[in-house]
Amino acid sequence: MSGFLNLFRVPEMRNKILLTMGLLLAYRIGFHVPIPGVNYTQLEEFLKSDQSGGLGFAFGIMNALSGGAIGSCRLFTLGVMPYISASIIFSLLVKVVPQLEALSKEGQAGQKIINRWTRYATVPICIVQALFLVFGQLREAAANQIIDPVLFNSFFYQVFLILALTTGTLIIMWIGEQIT
Repeated sequence: MSGFLNLFRVPEMRNKILLTMGLLLAYRIGFHVPIPGVNYTQLEEFLKSDQSGGLGFAFGIMNALSGGAIGSCRLFTLGVMPYISASIIFSLLVKVVPQLEALSKEGQAGQKIINRWTRYATVPICIVQALFLVFGQLREAAANQIIDPVLFNSFFYQVFLILALTTGTLIIMWIGEQIT
């Protein structure tokens, strides 16, 4: 126990631990920030009642694959998956593209460049995933009055949803990079 308490006596360690705890708290809070326009009582009723067939079945599968995030319709719905997808793509590209392979063999400087490109590639992947979510699952949710249909059919609201979901993923990515 005294070894654990000694961690807080060293200012550098104390600051790192407090920063990590604060970032983890921000991460958890982000999963509770609702997307505006969603009627959460209707969403809960829909998820409970319409799981047997059609849209409910498809929504249930997507929700299960996302760890329950899609069913929550929150800011961090997409999670870190777009970044993981970009990382996998660049891992494969390093093996296939000779220029990337040479860059990866340059050591830390080459890895920094590949990591930066991976972060850049996360944005379009996130936008594509947000498009699928907005024009797939959330459109059906609007048809079932879970999201106000008049609001949902607004171009600006749809753009807002895509930007909000993309921003949520970028915030998660930033939080992950801050924790060392």
